[in-house]
Amino acid sequence: MSAVKFPKGFSWGVSTSSYQIEGAAFEDGRGTSIWDTYCHEPQRVFHGDTGDVACDHYHRLEADLDLIAGLGVDVYRFSIAWPRIQPLGTGPANLQGLEFYARVIDGLHARGVRPVPTLYHWDLPQALQDRGGWANREIIECFASYTQILIDAFGDRVPMWTTINEPWVAAHLGYGIGIHAPGIADESQAAAAHHHLLLAHAAALEVIRRTRPDSKVGIALNLMHIYSGSDHADDRAAADLADCQLNRSMLDPLFKGRYPDQLGSLSAHWHANAGLVQVHDLQRIQAKLDFLSINSYHPRYVVAPGRVDIARQNGFAGGYESPFTFGLPFVDVHPGQAAKTDAGWLIEPQGFHDLIVRLGRDCPHVPLYVSENGAAYADYAGPDGAVIDSERVGYLDGHFRAAQAAIETGVDLRGYWVWSLMDNFEWSFGFSKRFGLVYVDYATQVRTPKSSYEWFRGVVRNGSLPDLTGVFPNLAMSAPKFP
Repeated sequence: MSAVKFPKGFSWGVSTSSYQIEGAAFEDGRGTSIWDTYCHEPQRVFHGDTGDVACDHYHRLEADLDLIAGLGVDVYRFSIAWPRIQPLGTGPANLQGLEFYARVIDGLHARGVRPVPTLYHWDLPQALQDRGGWANREIIECFASYTQILIDAFGDRVPMWTTINEPWVAAHLGYGIGIHAPGIADESQAAAAHHHLLLAHAAALEVIRRTRPDSKVGIALNLMHIYSGSDHADDRAAADLADCQLNRSMLDPLFKGRYPDQLGSLSAHWHANAGLVQVHDLQRIQAKLDFLSINSYHPRYVVAPGRVDIARQNGFAGGYESPFTFGLPFVDVHPGQAAKTDAGWLIEPQGFHDLIVRLGRDCPHVPLYVSENGAAYADYAGPDGAVIDSERVGYLDGHFRAAQAAIETGVDLRGYWVWSLMDNFEWSFGFSKRFGLVYVDYATQVRTPKSSYEWFRGVVRNGSLPDLTGVFPNLAMSAPKFP
């Protein structure tokens, strides 16, 4: 666990998203989003939590920007709420919405922080969902028009844009199994949403390149390294299918101009002759990216459904259909004694390293950024008001080391933006999971930087990771041995 250095100019940052922190859901002309609707439906979100107020970032902007600047980071990745710009998803811009994001962008520049906005992070205007949402091909042009408004307003001050955050999650958790907004469980709609989200990305990229050809454009994908639970042929085939469904279903159209052949066997809705994939669609989607953003928190282990008992005999636990499975011919397991975060996610930096190396190999000549990585823990303020989150420090230290080791292999990884700046509304988890470097007391909205905030500030300042052996001796014993 000795100190390691990152390359000169490596980009450090923090990430958030609009619905998770802004609040002010019904103020200053903002329209209703699908998450507003979803949260107010019974039994949808843990404890019935909503993003109506969230972290009240909308009213506490200047103080929150000071927290970002206090870290010394050079990037703040945030998202723009489509219904705050176009309340109905179409038509003229809401000037109050534009004014808010102008304050965000200008406030960041004034503090020496580069804004990296995401055009879409799941808060679709409800009015567009009422017309079919992402399952309706007409939404692509709506997204292009929305993009044009933002580029015209902010293109002179924003050199780097992310089009869509985690389109796979938006499509499959929102339209396939319904555990995210809009809460639809229809495989056919999920397949359509998957394809239309990629086309919307392509349309936004075209608008940005046409209007601001000097701007950099990328997309943020949720990706996981997927391990086979054994060397058995059936388990290897199951892991390959899982990788196809989650990773290659996004990577292949973006980088190869085609969907994986296996998708046809997983779902009849993927057949091009069903009319979903039209002429020239994949050519548009394959337009060269300026960067690829990686959102990743943990790897997965997969076995064939009939081999769960054998996997358990070999030290694995679980054997369940995860939200990433949907009754398909593979089953998730996990090492029996594996450490996990408060969200129940594996803590395995090796998987993070292997994913980054794989992307460096499979997506050549495209700069990579980690745009989301972090951990949920049951943080609390002690009697003195301090929030000591040593577990998060250990998690981030291990994953930072994994990233640095990937860079050493030659991967063009240029930045790492931690999820998240502050505790926030975590979708169907509500406020029950805390990912932040800053603790938020939701009753008072008081912010308290955690010990991880101070540690990360030192990492950013020094461009290196300190030796933590004396601080966390157990980490040294379990440190991953990256090749």
